[in-house]
Amino acid sequence: MEKTLRQVCTELKVSRRAVQGYEKAGLVAASGKNKYGHLLYGEPERERIRLVRFYQQLGFQLKEIKELLEADGPIRKATLQAKVAELEKEDIHLRELIRQAKEYIAAL
Repeated sequence: MEKTLRQVCTELKVSRRAVQGYEKAGLVAASGKNKYGHLLYGEPERERIRLVRFYQQLGFQLKEIKELLEADGPIRKATLQAKVAELEKEDIHLRELIRQAKEYIAAL
């Protein structure tokens, strides 16, 4: 079932500007228009928007996401594995900072 931009934004909890930015970057395109001229998005387009949002949450920029979406499966997998490793290092660093901050707070 196709949904309007407004419905998609509500469903996916994404702003209209974000979806328009994805369209401008060539990451997603509407599947058509209704009789009122409103853009429509089918399930494949909505799933693509979900995927773009997920990649953004991982820390990828729109240009990187475009390259990632166009890449072959093995390249996409390797890129995601590298990002996970980077996030794990960041997580370790943040946990250490939190531990140090708690020690500092306790000493106050």
